[in-house]
Amino acid sequence: MRDNPSFALEDPESVKQLIRDNPWARFITYVPGEGLIGSHYPVLVDEQDEGIVLLSHLGRPDEEKHQLGAHPMMVIVEGPHGYISPGWYEEQPNVPTWNFTVAHLHGTPEILTEAENLQVLDRLVEHFEAPMPQPQLLHATAESSQYAHHMVTGTAGFRLRVQRFEAKEKMSQNKSVATVRSVISHLREPGVYSNPAVADRMETVNAAALAQEGGEQCC
Repeated sequence: MRDNPSFALEDPESVKQLIRDNPWARFITYVPGEGLIGSHYPVLVDEQDEGIVLLSHLGRPDEEKHQLGAHPMMVIVEGPHGYISPGWYEEQPNVPTWNFTVAHLHGTPEILTEAENLQVLDRLVEHFEAPMPQPQLLHATAESSQYAHHMVTGTAGFRLRVQRFEAKEKMSQNKSVATVRSVISHLREPGVYSNPAVADRMETVNAAALAQEGGEQCC
């Protein structure tokens, strides 16, 4: 990832929150003789462990393609992102850009036992079903529990302790407050590049600058 200290996201807790908010991840492994292998699965942060620890699984035979556990893996997690038109800037001339939040997480997967894998799958389902009006949990009934025990054999669970990470959050922090407000306003308008999620994130990231300018205007 391009080294740009202005947008560096270095706080592990912020990276954890990025993962919690955006659990659909890309898993990339370099396998000697085969090249790069990529897969896509949901991840959870292991809240009971120290550091950044991910829990997930691969559907078989993906674990064979990755040679799971034998090589380092990079996990990519993306937050809100989108196109920013130079026509939205207060300063001219300017060029288009792309606002984004992303983390590259590096570590070597530890393969889980079948019992541990079932526990992780249970937590994964519980996590995503919790907001539903009638959560459909793996062990809600004896029948569903039996089915879960059967299905777990088709997945390979793993834990990944993140040994290092690179993360960036580019949300127009390098622009004037006037431009930040203008971009947020345009992102909230209907249109081909409407992007309320990026607008929300820009407001959060630039909250201090926006509040300071607001205070100066009203005092």
